[in-house]
Amino acid sequence: MKAKLFRLGHGPRKAEVARRARITGRVQGVGYRHWTAVKAEELDLRGYVRNLTDGSVEALFIGDAEQIALMLASCADGPQGAEVQGVEAAPPEPSDKLDLTGFRQAQTGDPGSPAR
Repeated sequence: MKAKLFRLGHGPRKAEVARRARITGRVQGVGYRHWTAVKAEELDLRGYVRNLTDGSVEALFIGDAEQIALMLASCADGPQGAEVQGVEAAPPEPSDKLDLTGFRQAQTGDPGSPAR
């Protein structure tokens, strides 16, 4: 059984961080992007998720460090039907746009190319 994640409290935001994640395994064609967007919004994160041409999924998470840690842990499980082999997370690339509002599903792209 997968636990639901909730943001507690509505106080001032802590210092924000950003992490770019790459999820590998059977993660395309199983609703992974939609699941990620819903989960990220539940955790009050901004950013995007997109399929990559190599069959993996890339996500950029921006927000509270604790919430991002919860999101990355959830990404290791993914939605029902996904078979996650790995989740790698790193600081964002210099080309990443960090002033995003909300969380969105972006178009498929090449690894390392900025999402539009």
